[in-house]
Amino acid sequence: MSAKSNENLRGVVLRFSKNRFAVLGLILIILFCLVAVFASHIAPYSYEEQDLLNTLMPPSSEHWFGTDEFGRDIFSRIIYASRVSLKVGIIAVGIGMIVGGILGAVSGYYGGWLDNLIMRTMDILLSIPSILLAIAIAASLGPGVVNIMIAIGISSVPQYARIVRGSVLSIRSQQFVIAARAVGGRDFHIIFKHILPNCMAPIIVQATLGVAWAILNTAGLSFIGLGIQPPIPEWGAMLSSGRNYIRDFSYMTLFPGLAIMITILALNFVGDGLRDALDPKMKR
Repeated sequence: MSAKSNENLRGVVLRFSKNRFAVLGLILIILFCLVAVFASHIAPYSYEEQDLLNTLMPPSSEHWFGTDEFGRDIFSRIIYASRVSLKVGIIAVGIGMIVGGILGAVSGYYGGWLDNLIMRTMDILLSIPSILLAIAIAASLGPGVVNIMIAIGISSVPQYARIVRGSVLSIRSQQFVIAARAVGGRDFHIIFKHILPNCMAPIIVQATLGVAWAILNTAGLSFIGLGIQPPIPEWGAMLSSGRNYIRDFSYMTLFPGLAIMITILALNFVGDGLRDALDPKMKR
C-alpha cells in the first residue's frame, strides 16, 4: 500500500472516529457479531429446550427475558437468532452486491444497447417495492434460510447495479482507464482491476445499510410465515408468535423488538458515519 493510500485510510479512520454515533454503532455491531459467533457459549439454554412446567414465565433471575408458550428461554433464543440474522444479512447483501455490481459495471463500461437492456430491467425491478419483490420470490421458492437469502439478495440487485453504473460512468473516461486501454488491457482486467476498486466507497456504504435492510426484511418475512421456520429462532418469528400473548405477556414481543431496533439503529449509525468519512467533500 502506497504512502498516499495510507494517508487516505488514516483520514477516513480519523473522520469516522470523530462521529460518536458511528463509533457507538460500530461497538454495538462488534458485540452483535461476537454474540452471534459465540452464541452456544453465551446462551444459558439451548434455543429448542422446552420446559412445559414453566411456560409464559415473566423475566426472572433464572430466565432473564422470561419464557415463551413452550417454556423456552427467550434470552437464549434471541442470542441464537442473532446468528441467523447476521448470516442472512451478510449473505443476502453479498448476493445483491456481486450480481448488481457486475451488471452495473458491464452496463456503465460498455453502454449502448447493453446498457439500455440492463438498466431498463433494473428499472422494472425498482418499480416494485423491494419488500413486495422479496415476498413474491420467497413465496415462489418457499420458506427456509437459503431461500430467504436468495429472495432478499435478488430484490437488492437493482440498487447496487445503479450505484455501480453511476460510478463507472464517471470513472471510465479518466486518464488511468484510457492508459490501461492504450497498453492493450482486456476489458475484464480494466473493469475489475482499475474501475471497480475506485467504486468501493459508495458500495461499502450501501452494503452497510443493506445489511440493516436485509435483517429487517428477514424479520418481516418471518413475521408473515415466509421466512425462517421453527424451531430455528428468528426475531421476526418470535414477534409473530408473541403477538398472541401481547396483552398479558408483553415481554415476549418487547425483547425481540428491541433486538431488531438496536441492530438496525447501529448499522444505520455506521452507514451514515462511513458515508461522511468516505465523502471527498469532508476531507480537510
